[in-house]
Amino acid sequence: MIRCVLLLLVAVHCTPRTTPTGGGGGGGGFGGDSIPIAGHMLYVPVGFTVNIFAQGVSGARFLALGPGGAVYATQSGSGRIVRLVDTNGDGTAESVAPVLTGLSDPSGIAWRGDTLYFSTETEVERLDPGAVAPVSVVTGLPAGGHSTRTFAFGPDNLLYVAVGSSCNICDDTPPRAAVTRYNLDGSGAHTFATGLRNSVGLAFNPSTGELWANNNDRDYLGDDLPPEHLNILKDSKWYGWPRCYLPGQRNPEYASADCSGVEPPALTVQAHSAPLGLAFYAGTMFPAEYQGDAFMTYHGSGRGLRHRLAAGRRLALGSPGRARRRGGRCPVDRRRHGRSDLEGELWTLGRTVGRSDGRSVLSDAHWRSGRGCFCPTVRPSDRPTTSTPST
Repeated sequence: MIRCVLLLLVAVHCTPRTTPTGGGGGGGGFGGDSIPIAGHMLYVPVGFTVNIFAQGVSGARFLALGPGGAVYATQSGSGRIVRLVDTNGDGTAESVAPVLTGLSDPSGIAWRGDTLYFSTETEVERLDPGAVAPVSVVTGLPAGGHSTRTFAFGPDNLLYVAVGSSCNICDDTPPRAAVTRYNLDGSGAHTFATGLRNSVGLAFNPSTGELWANNNDRDYLGDDLPPEHLNILKDSKWYGWPRCYLPGQRNPEYASADCSGVEPPALTVQAHSAPLGLAFYAGTMFPAEYQGDAFMTYHGSGRGLRHRLAAGRRLALGSPGRARRRGGRCPVDRRRHGRSDLEGELWTLGRTVGRSDGRSVLSDAHWRSGRGCFCPTVRPSDRPTTSTPST
């Protein structure tokens, strides 16, 4: 049985009454079904449903799949890393246990073999098998500003670490607003890509070996500028911030800037949508047209008053260097229940991570209800399906 898990903590699976569809149409204005969870509404494609995976995991920030299929989550506010185990595979975690406590704002997390890596605000650390205390790998990262420190391991066996800017618009220097490459022991720091105001989601495309990164661009240029980016990062390229927000497009604070050297994004999305999670789908449970695609999740932002929604987006990847949005938001779209004007409190949809059995796991750090924080699981049907690729 293959699922996609969201951390509020809820489960999305396919109902036997229908086959899952790759595109949109239906509930929530984009197609599919509307599913109430904890007093709020999730919108999924036809054939997907949602159930609660775990409760009481407040402030879950990022996720990683560990040995034995356990899900590991960083809790930035409480300074913890916890382990969630679904022993019988029914889509509900039977246990939530602390792995490490007393950490300083943990965020990024990943397994490399049997070793757990995670980031705090100023370090990347490693917990070796059987160890009770972590050791430092990368030290001296700047504190403050955009405080998440995310990372990814490349096919070149090197470590790539993203650090956001200290401000909205200013002249930061690396490792701020950049991705830095390190050897696995933390040595050999090399500034890989710059001009990235806040790249939170990092993922290597397993088909091409390219490093993809989303980027949260600046504020205070109105509801529709500048667009957020999805970039394919290349060594020594500059992606524009703070002087430019696109090739040829200057920020007003840098009226005389030369923006001709800005590396163009692979894709732009709605201003202030705040893309966070990014993961390539390598499972086999979802319909065939999902294979090789990526999922990206959005925080949403009060900066864009007309765009206060958090949703998921499926990205269709064509030839190398090209990407396009799928026709429907997939697998989960979420808006504030009972509000048609999209005003009010935001629900944060965070990181997505793929499981070896085809599940996808998403975290929702600020889904507030009387029962605390939940994590949904998204699961298509186990039945063989045929479907037409969405356009």
